[in-house]
Amino acid sequence: MGVQVPPFAPTSTRSTTGTDPACSIASKPTMSQSKQPAEPNSVTITNSQDYRNSYSNSVQVRTSVWDFFLVFGAMHRDSNEEVKIENFQGIYLSPQQAKALMNILGHNLAQYEQTFGEIALQPQFVAPGGPVC
Repeated sequence: MGVQVPPFAPTSTRSTTGTDPACSIASKPTMSQSKQPAEPNSVTITNSQDYRNSYSNSVQVRTSVWDFFLVFGAMHRDSNEEVKIENFQGIYLSPQQAKALMNILGHNLAQYEQTFGEIALQPQFVAPGGPVC
């Protein structure tokens, strides 16, 4: 299993053909389709100097009109009465990037479950500030 990079936006335009050849038209690109950059020939991925791998068993998601904020942490249960979560990284995503992440995770989870079997979820703890996974 490797990391999958989301596909780049398509650059093709569509055409509509009626029953009469004289009615053949090529649709004009809409604002969301116009002037999209050409797909690159290659993608180079490098790690910055402060890159690190971390394990997280807690992800908190906060949303606003402008972005999604993912807070990663490590959850510890020291006693039956208390759960402690130590957050170590927060990442802001645009709504578009959050949706692309959802699609990639869904695809990779489906492949994982097809290979290793269904993933069973334990009951989730709901903290006073909102859901914590």
